[in-house]
Amino acid sequence: MSKYRLVLLRHGEGAWNKENRFCSWVDQKLSSDGIKEAQNCGKHLKALGFEFDLVFTSVLSRSIQTAWLILEEMGQEWVPIQSSWRLNERHYGALIGLNRAEMALNHGEEQVKIWRRSYDVTPPPITESHPYYEEIYNDRRYKCSDVSQDNLPRAESLKDVLDRLLPYWNEKIVPELKSGKMILISAHGNSSRALLKHVEGISDEDIINVTLPTGVPILLELDENLQPLGPHQFLGDQEAIQAAIKKVEDQGKVKSAEK
Repeated sequence: MSKYRLVLLRHGEGAWNKENRFCSWVDQKLSSDGIKEAQNCGKHLKALGFEFDLVFTSVLSRSIQTAWLILEEMGQEWVPIQSSWRLNERHYGALIGLNRAEMALNHGEEQVKIWRRSYDVTPPPITESHPYYEEIYNDRRYKCSDVSQDNLPRAESLKDVLDRLLPYWNEKIVPELKSGKMILISAHGNSSRALLKHVEGISDEDIINVTLPTGVPILLELDENLQPLGPHQFLGDQEAIQAAIKKVEDQGKVKSAEK
């Protein structure tokens, strides 16, 4: 029997998810479909009897909004929420705002897959001439972070995401988990993948094949040493979840009409 249980999820669909663009650190709200995903996630977790004591999110609106909607559907709006930039989506550097399918056409599907899914490949860094540079680095939310704005990343590999996430996991989340609290983490595709890699010991090579759909809760069951008792479980209609995973994987492919 598990000693600790943790629910992790990638936020509901955002506007740029729908447009197939690299959203990264650009702040976007949920799309209408993303709102429904978060609400359905909350309904499903309620039906399964989950009762949360604490929620962790990134400082990006789509992560926070997802958590709000889930808690509202569960009648648990009073549950405290803690937010940190360390749970933010991966910083995609110069790729931010670009369309994945168009990039696959220009650079090849394999290169886009490496940029999106590999463990230690970092995309080109964002520069001050980038159209979203000022929006990101002048954002007031980062003035409250535990590092100076000059030390915030300009581009990240998945390894970099794990490196900046681990101190928060070890110092903030793990103690709450070990105190017996039921934790929900509403994060992003890559911060969730990084956390799964760490907790489950997924290899650098195998992590490229781990894909997370939006708005689908993932259950982790851990022993007293925070070792997994089995692989992570997607909660919900398994056929629909597999279709959603394929949809995410296809985002980095050339559209059939353009081949």
